[in-house]
Amino acid sequence: MHNSLSINKPLGLAIFFVCLMLLTSCSDQSPTSGTSDPASNSDTKRTLTADQLGNLMALPLACAEVEYPNKLSQVLTSDGDLKSPRQLHPAFYGCFDWHSAVHGHWSMVRLLKELPTVEGYRQAKEILQRHITPANIAADIAYVQANPSWERPYGWTWLLKLMLELDTWDDPIAAPLAANLKPLAEALSAKYISYLPKLVYPIRAGTHTNTAFGLTFAWDYSLHFKDSQLQSAIARRAAAYYAEDRNCPINWEPSGYDFLSPCLEEVDLMRRVLPRDQFIVWVNNFLPQLSSPDFSLAPGLVSDRTDGKLVHLDGLNFSRAWVLYGLAEQYPEFAHLNKIADQHRDYSLPNLVGDSYEGGHWLGSFAINALLPTK
Repeated sequence: MHNSLSINKPLGLAIFFVCLMLLTSCSDQSPTSGTSDPASNSDTKRTLTADQLGNLMALPLACAEVEYPNKLSQVLTSDGDLKSPRQLHPAFYGCFDWHSAVHGHWSMVRLLKELPTVEGYRQAKEILQRHITPANIAADIAYVQANPSWERPYGWTWLLKLMLELDTWDDPIAAPLAANLKPLAEALSAKYISYLPKLVYPIRAGTHTNTAFGLTFAWDYSLHFKDSQLQSAIARRAAAYYAEDRNCPINWEPSGYDFLSPCLEEVDLMRRVLPRDQFIVWVNNFLPQLSSPDFSLAPGLVSDRTDGKLVHLDGLNFSRAWVLYGLAEQYPEFAHLNKIADQHRDYSLPNLVGDSYEGGHWLGSFAINALLPTK
């Protein structure tokens, strides 16, 4: 869960977001459907300076080794279960909860890949090497084996994304880290394969339990690592869950605590799983309005950023942005959606700063995934 938590931010973050907004407003070109290169437009808008990357790095660095406050999401079976977060999860004990710690580590790796000398790189590498050790990862393997539904699927899918990021990182420390994390990734892959046939109906919430989101990064992992059993399991369940869906009521979104769009997360999964000809037919039945250059979608409005639930809507804006950017990049006929993605990104970017901001332990990862194209 993303609950109340205040993280001190470097003063330079304020300058970063002002500069970024000026950069994007000056360079913004509205793409024309079918005539522009969405990948080029998207990459231009999501190119950041060294200072901007350094200020983004400050977000996971500020919480990766902050043990408290912490939400363990733990079921106690005896007094012996009462242990500190660091004792229970020595690799991923900071950032308020396990899944936020996991994608905080992903954020560090992603930023190091973008700029190996990014400000804070030494500290980030030290944290990664200190945390992702065989002994630390073994503790999480034991925990997830004893608690098979724990962090399912949200933490699982972020862990697989971290594994993929490490395996595609060209750095001397990457291979040892990937080798250390691999047993946990493989354990979670096996749990997906066992669990998915039992999940008769998909979960369509706009929060952690969303099935489509839980399968998306896992699909990317399965392709990269040639995990054919996981790939087949996801493909089968995606077809069973979503193939016949029609006219998703995106006008009902968002719900008050959403940080994912149920409709768009489904699009993000199906664009991966289906071949082009099948996907175009499917998406035109599922969200026919997406193909219109006149389609509009307002960003989620946040009324109180001191409320750890209401601030979820900034996460919604970033996740909507990365879905729309990804769709436009894969299929040029949806290039007009880049402008809507920009609007969502631009609404929430300035709000990553503030003394009472409640999303610092997790929103940085969402911003990074929206701001930086996949490598």
